[in-house]
Amino acid sequence: MHVHPLTRRTAIQAGSIGLLGLGMNHLAPLIAAGDEFPPAGTKTKRAKAVIYIFLSGGLAQQDSFDPKPNAPESVRGEFKPISTKTPGLQICEHLPLLAARSDKWAVVRSLTHPYNEHSQGHHVMLTGRSPMPVGFNPSKPMPSDWPSIAAIANDAMRPANNLPPAVVLPEKLIHRTGRVIPGQFAGLMGPKREPWFISASPFNAKTYGAYPTYEFHHETGRADSKLDFQAPNLALPQGLSQTDFANRQHLRKLLDTQRGELEAAAGVQQFDRFRQSAISLLADPKTQSAFDVTLAPEKLQDAYGRNSFGRSLLMARQLVEAGVSLVQVNLGNNEAWDNHQSIFPNLKNFLLPPTDQAVSALLDDLETRGLLDDTLLVMAGEFGRTPRVFGLTGSKLPGRDHWGAVQTVWFAGGGVRGGTIIGSSDRIGGYPHSDPQTPEQMAATIYSALGIPAVSAWRDESNRPHHIYHDDAIVGLRG
Repeated sequence: MHVHPLTRRTAIQAGSIGLLGLGMNHLAPLIAAGDEFPPAGTKTKRAKAVIYIFLSGGLAQQDSFDPKPNAPESVRGEFKPISTKTPGLQICEHLPLLAARSDKWAVVRSLTHPYNEHSQGHHVMLTGRSPMPVGFNPSKPMPSDWPSIAAIANDAMRPANNLPPAVVLPEKLIHRTGRVIPGQFAGLMGPKREPWFISASPFNAKTYGAYPTYEFHHETGRADSKLDFQAPNLALPQGLSQTDFANRQHLRKLLDTQRGELEAAAGVQQFDRFRQSAISLLADPKTQSAFDVTLAPEKLQDAYGRNSFGRSLLMARQLVEAGVSLVQVNLGNNEAWDNHQSIFPNLKNFLLPPTDQAVSALLDDLETRGLLDDTLLVMAGEFGRTPRVFGLTGSKLPGRDHWGAVQTVWFAGGGVRGGTIIGSSDRIGGYPHSDPQTPEQMAATIYSALGIPAVSAWRDESNRPHHIYHDDAIVGLRG
């Protein structure tokens, strides 16, 4: 086995990382971000922001924001529609808090793409590109994948307050088999431009939903795996006081002196910028607090819900307020919304209530803080569900299958005109009936909300330009 020699520069860098109390799991994303961090002391104007709420597994449009009360029972399902604050707009009875806030949000009921398979659906809805890339592999991410919307935002936006422009939380999208789902990474952009993935939710292959209060199993119902939501540990290591930290920074200066004599090679400036960012993360309590939802007022934690959905969206708001431009929040693990069986009890008891509560709290919180007008909220899954309820072989209760032909995508804030309905599905919620929209238009709406110019491009490692926009933003959605 060939062993790579450890260079002096690498050793010094590794030593400095240890002095800062960072684990190796923090190194790669911060080095990747190092190129983009402004010099220490630089003040960056806060940009507009986006929170992209992703419902992995696929939310049923008929059982949420596009009910079909006049369709046959085999289509309309068990849920009843309720009126919202907006005349003529009805949604599912199990979303009462959002119904009371319909003047703040809009729906697109006609988003369509051709894929009924999970990996393809994830790829198209997380990248905003409908054609599958050359070499696409549904079983694993490929370097040739289209870059995710989060990766493009990470590349196009300026960092602020020592935070990266784009963050994904509370976990990467991983199937219960351990298969990492493609479409959520930088792909063609290269690993240096990955968004920062925050691991606040441990991988769990057995249960689903918003633990601990709404944890379930698709077949057996309520479950308890004693999972805990884990904020990233950016605090100083145990036993290291601020005084010790200051002393170690003094030691770092000594190392700098040595390194200045020993290291004149290219790349040093990049590392200095990375290290400055790391120091700021550790030394600035305000920046650290953006990651710790337990420091929020008790009433606010209650409003969001003390479960993984509520805590994830509260962290998203804190990160946006701290200067992150795009936060992708994956609500649910293991494709939690993939309701092939027991769809009605699982939606009613475990998925819709924590979503209704947490998203409503997010709307209120952003509005109270004066952030709603500048923060676009988008909520979608990789596809919708089949019009007809069906019985999965061996299952006690019915469900709905995958359905890319139409889904409802929910929008709020960021200039969205509340109470607006864009497009419609047909009488059974099977296909767009009017004004069909595409993932490219959804992505363009996100980029536009961030203030990214329509002529913008990113460059690959061969310096070839790639357009960011592949269609126009959704017309009529934002005022």
